[in-house]
Amino acid sequence: MARGNLRLYLGAAPGVGKTYAMLNEGWRRAQRGTDVVIGWVQEHGRPQTDAQIRDLPVFPRRTIEYRGQPFEEMDLEGLLARRPELALVDELAHTNVPGATHAKRWQDVEDLLDAGIHVISTVNLQHLESLNDVVEHITGVAQRETVPDRVVRSADQIELVDMAPEALRRRLAHGNVYPPERIDAALANYFRAGNLTALRELALLWLADRVDEELQDYRERHNIAGPWETKERVVVSLTGAGGGAVLVRRAARMAQRTKAELVGVHVRTDDGLTGSGLDGLRRNRALLDDLGGRYVEVIGADVAPALLQVARAENATQLVLGATHRSRWTEFVRGSVVNSVIREAGGDLDVHIIATDLGETAEAAGGAGAGAGSHPSGRSGRRRRLRSPLSARRRLSAVLLGVIGFPLLTLVLTSAAGPLDLAIALSSYLILTVAVAATGGVWPGFLAAVAGFLLSNYFFAPPVHTFTIANARDILALVMFLLTGGVVSVLVDVSARRSTAALQARADARVLARVAGRMVSPGGDPLPGLLGDLVGAFRLDAAAVLRAEDGGGAAAGTRTGPGRWTSVVSVGPSPPRTPEETTVTLPLTDDEVLAVRGSDLTAADRDILAAFAAQLAAALDSARLRAEAAEAGAEAETNRLRSALLSAVSHDLRTPLASIKAAASSLLSEQITLDAEEEQLLLETVDHEADRLNALVENLLDLSRLEAGAMEVRCRPTDVRVLVGAALASLGPRGRNVAVAVDGGTPAVRVDPVLVERVLANLVDNALRYGGGAPVRVEAGPVPGRVDLRVVDRGPGVPVADRERVFQAFQRLGDARHGSGVGLGLAVARGFTEAVGGELELEDTPGGGCTMVVRLPAASDDGPDRARRSRDGPVRATGDTADDGGPGGRVGNAP
Repeated sequence: MARGNLRLYLGAAPGVGKTYAMLNEGWRRAQRGTDVVIGWVQEHGRPQTDAQIRDLPVFPRRTIEYRGQPFEEMDLEGLLARRPELALVDELAHTNVPGATHAKRWQDVEDLLDAGIHVISTVNLQHLESLNDVVEHITGVAQRETVPDRVVRSADQIELVDMAPEALRRRLAHGNVYPPERIDAALANYFRAGNLTALRELALLWLADRVDEELQDYRERHNIAGPWETKERVVVSLTGAGGGAVLVRRAARMAQRTKAELVGVHVRTDDGLTGSGLDGLRRNRALLDDLGGRYVEVIGADVAPALLQVARAENATQLVLGATHRSRWTEFVRGSVVNSVIREAGGDLDVHIIATDLGETAEAAGGAGAGAGSHPSGRSGRRRRLRSPLSARRRLSAVLLGVIGFPLLTLVLTSAAGPLDLAIALSSYLILTVAVAATGGVWPGFLAAVAGFLLSNYFFAPPVHTFTIANARDILALVMFLLTGGVVSVLVDVSARRSTAALQARADARVLARVAGRMVSPGGDPLPGLLGDLVGAFRLDAAAVLRAEDGGGAAAGTRTGPGRWTSVVSVGPSPPRTPEETTVTLPLTDDEVLAVRGSDLTAADRDILAAFAAQLAAALDSARLRAEAAEAGAEAETNRLRSALLSAVSHDLRTPLASIKAAASSLLSEQITLDAEEEQLLLETVDHEADRLNALVENLLDLSRLEAGAMEVRCRPTDVRVLVGAALASLGPRGRNVAVAVDGGTPAVRVDPVLVERVLANLVDNALRYGGGAPVRVEAGPVPGRVDLRVVDRGPGVPVADRERVFQAFQRLGDARHGSGVGLGLAVARGFTEAVGGELELEDTPGGGCTMVVRLPAASDDGPDRARRSRDGPVRATGDTADDGGPGGRVGNAP
């Protein structure tokens, strides 16, 4: 059963018009034809509000006695029994009198929603659990009745009933809210203009948070990457550098002025932070928590792109960085995070550069922090090495090549006969330098260039065996050698970085293509495959989709508090069973989360992980929808059969029972004198109507057995002539007028003879009834692998569009005028035919009429007799135009 929808009218203060709006909406829906009932409306003595009840039905209240006093409460059990389409329930936060079904009215509403009843209710801001203490601090009035925020946030629609403070005070002064004796006290206390302004702003902010959640869900569903400036978000970059507190406080002030959310981001590289940097980061994070901010940490080789990825994922509108204090030369050599962020930010993100003390900088030394991580001018901390895209094994090989190659090459060059020219030595060392740079990248290549420069100077630049250079041309040649080696090293490093990025992009594309392929592949559950792809793509230890079983849900994002969790699907050894056992937890639906355990994920990895999470959420939703559709389809089919059964059987059971009752009453009456002939006629009537009633019950039982797959089928080789003869004999005198033509050489068939006799008897009886008085003919002939039996009549026939309908249960088409019956004969006949492995179809008779074709499997000599369940499972029997009251209609009268 589908859960009902909940619509809430939220008010910042009493008297803004919540109940008025609820009643007006209920009356509007009632005018559209919705079944609306007022389950509870609070009596405030407000004429304008009471007038909105109009002609809406008010459900009677339940009276509960408590401490000798009667109290009225909403009649939950009565409403559940009444089952209206829409129930209007005022005062969601109301506390019920002890003795009621639940302690709180919101729990009553939950029961109504679970029963599939839509509900419209009202609640005031001061009753929200999370804001109860805030409202008490503002107004000085404590509210003991509260509603959990999760109940209100789970509403399908929340509409704020807003009113300006002065307008509400005027309404109060006019007596439209409280009686006259309470007006002055209310205006002087709770309803002060300042209080109402604060409550109004608090309500708007609370509702804006929920709207923002819905907006984020919409952007994720529609793959909208760029930020929408519907709500300000300020992202501040954090590292462990001294003075980072200034950045956090400045960003917090910016967030407060714009009513924005504050997010602190730290981008960590593989080598991470140590020493004072880690301590400073902890202090900055604690300050961020104190100021109401949220902390995010990601891993990234390049700080600027990682920082921008996080900012866009958070839908940020402002990014705050600390200004750099590094020298121009350091910026030229190592790059500038600030400049990179400004270049790549685009027009949808405002970047603020904040000047700080010398100990504070926006540059991550080697990419250690997001925006404020380098230590200025080398005065504090240590310099970080640039992260090479080449493997450590490859860099070690390059170092070994240089350590072994340069001494050997120098030995070879100095051992040559006669002195070598400096140009030859430089060319030889350049080849070795290029080899080292191509193997190990920038740092091994740079060291090789320095080594070649020094060796060429010492051994081959006159005067030799000194570092003094006498010829200016030799100085130029050595400098050119050094520059060439450095340029080659840098080019190799850049090429390796681009190659690594290209390979990663190609791998990501393959992963996403595989994910998309699993989502569109027919059949099967894509969840295990998607989770397996996730574990393989990120080299994770294990991953699982967990479902919260305690009703708390995962809507908050990454709920990891205590609670009961069950695994929907998992991959890997020892998969996580709770979010606490994971490395990363991402929300999928309101109750499911993706929990992964493994190595740290980079900022780029999180983008791909988000795509996986979106596909997993879609797969969960799809599976849930399929299950609901299957359940709804089964329930609809059951309801259809039940309705058809009740409508059809109610008449056809009543008719024979009425005849039996009338005949029996006449026979038992002492006031009526009957002769022997009249008594015999009444007794025959009782017997005939009892047969009709028995036939109807047998058909119903046969249909139920076919539906349940409980029909016992015993197949054995049987002569076709025997089957036809037994079927016609069961019809009595009416069967003698049926012509029979069985081809010579027709083989036996492997069927259950009892079931097939009932099938043929039913088909012949239908042909006799609806054949228009024309002769009926039964034919049988062999077809390769089977035998076809045909029951031919010359009646009006059946239109092509209705040929499948005649085999559906409780379908009689236009034949109801020919007699009684609930339309089960052909349904049971087709079910029996399929149970023995045959087919039953309808064809036109040449020249007019209807031919029922029964195709039965021919018997083989190597098959033993066997007993089996019908079709190894449930046999779905469908419909009939036959009369279930006669001999043929009751397909159960075979001898």
